[in-house]
Amino acid sequence: MEIRRRASTDGIYALYAISISFIFCLCFLLLTPSFADEPLLQSAPAGQQPLVPAPADSKTGSTPAPETPAKHASVSTRLNTIFRTEGLSILLTNREDALRVRDLSAGYYASSEAPGHILPEISDFRSRLQRRGVTFQFTYKGESMADVGGGISRGMDYVHELTLQTQFDLGKLVGLDGWTIHTLLMERVGREVSHDRVGDYNISLMEVYSLSGHSVAHLTDMYAQKSFLHNTVDLAFGRMALTHVFATSPLLCSFMMTCSAPVAIKLDAGFSVYPKATWGGRVRLRPTRDTIVQVGAYSVSPLNEDISGWAWAGEKSTGLMLPVEFTWQPFFGRRKLAGHYVLGFAHDTTRYSDNIGSVPVGTARPHSGEARDTFYLEADQMLYRKGGANQMAGGYILGGYIHNTPDVSVISDEFYIGSSLLGIIPHRPHDRFGVMYSYYRISPRTELGERLRMDAGMPLGAHVNGPQTHAAVLEAYYGVPVYPGILIQPEFEYMMRPDETSHIPNAELVGLKVIGTL
Repeated sequence: MEIRRRASTDGIYALYAISISFIFCLCFLLLTPSFADEPLLQSAPAGQQPLVPAPADSKTGSTPAPETPAKHASVSTRLNTIFRTEGLSILLTNREDALRVRDLSAGYYASSEAPGHILPEISDFRSRLQRRGVTFQFTYKGESMADVGGGISRGMDYVHELTLQTQFDLGKLVGLDGWTIHTLLMERVGREVSHDRVGDYNISLMEVYSLSGHSVAHLTDMYAQKSFLHNTVDLAFGRMALTHVFATSPLLCSFMMTCSAPVAIKLDAGFSVYPKATWGGRVRLRPTRDTIVQVGAYSVSPLNEDISGWAWAGEKSTGLMLPVEFTWQPFFGRRKLAGHYVLGFAHDTTRYSDNIGSVPVGTARPHSGEARDTFYLEADQMLYRKGGANQMAGGYILGGYIHNTPDVSVISDEFYIGSSLLGIIPHRPHDRFGVMYSYYRISPRTELGERLRMDAGMPLGAHVNGPQTHAAVLEAYYGVPVYPGILIQPEFEYMMRPDETSHIPNAELVGLKVIGTL
């Protein structure tokens, strides 16, 4: 009874905290009315790539210029088609298929940053560097999350990330036309609210602290990129994170928990999830006007190895990750409503031990070392357009499903469903509201091992309160570009079954994310 009474009171406090966060944002809205009416530039941040390259014009075969080109973008990553035809879109009628007449050049870029820069005074300096082949972007990302109900304790944790992204056009610098070098350095510091306040050590409720923890000058990226065969094949290789291009999307990265990939993919070695980089490469093709195919090969090493990103000689490779991904990108109807339907598979050759762990003799037999496979479906579909012709100018629904080899994965299954809606408040065309529900199933072998140890009176393991089965999280945000280069995003999260058991009360969290781009 006392727990229920406390949970009810904590829920009221959570509503108060959420209301205060939104009032804080509305104050900023009133202070910046002119910025709200400015056109929104949708461009890829420096050092990053469009996740689905925009197509070339079907009539001329040339790549059109973007509708609102980024001032810092110097190297195109658009791909021309190998075959001048459509793939799955050919099954649509003329009325349904906006690609039937011509290709569309709308870019599919990250939406998690406010357009513009905080210091326009250095625009001339940026332009001079760009003419010489160098672009850069410096970004601050801060996250504060407070447990206001449930979990194991009340309180707030803070983390932040400073990133310096640079891009070197080797054509302008040394005459190697079409070659680009990408680098990214970051600093991360802070504490994780999932561990300190909620009591969960599998699911991170904050993006920034999720993998590397404290790191002063972590090297995330250092890779080369080149397009070949009349811009129909794009190659990238070097030190890079696999989830730059596989199993991710700009919409997923607008949420705190799923940036830069769904949780079921983040937790295991194999997928080198940003900001962890590894040696590898990928090849991307555009067979038809509405399809993208990419394959890769990446070295695998433990997640907690080489925290700095610089200790390359000390990295111990355990295997090879081999991902392949197919994307269908249709545009529906007169409004050209974009969709992205992704089917992916990845095979990790590393031999992992059975999740069942140490169990009483005679109760169960651990399996021998086993490779890990990951299968994923991800989809998003634009419902309406608002504020432009690019692919981020509108509202989306999205969903996905991930399955990992159960015996050797932390989470065997995950599914999520949500929406990301642009301009739902009148006269605020660039604000974005998102809500997502995610469900996580812990590996059945992990649950079995814990049940056997509990029945035998053996320790279950660190931070484990009982046999772990499943958990779910509801996340909601409202992103407000309050000033050129500054985004403020109030957050709400409700975690059901922390620690994937029923021993810890469901947790209510409120917080704020701030992103500033110099």
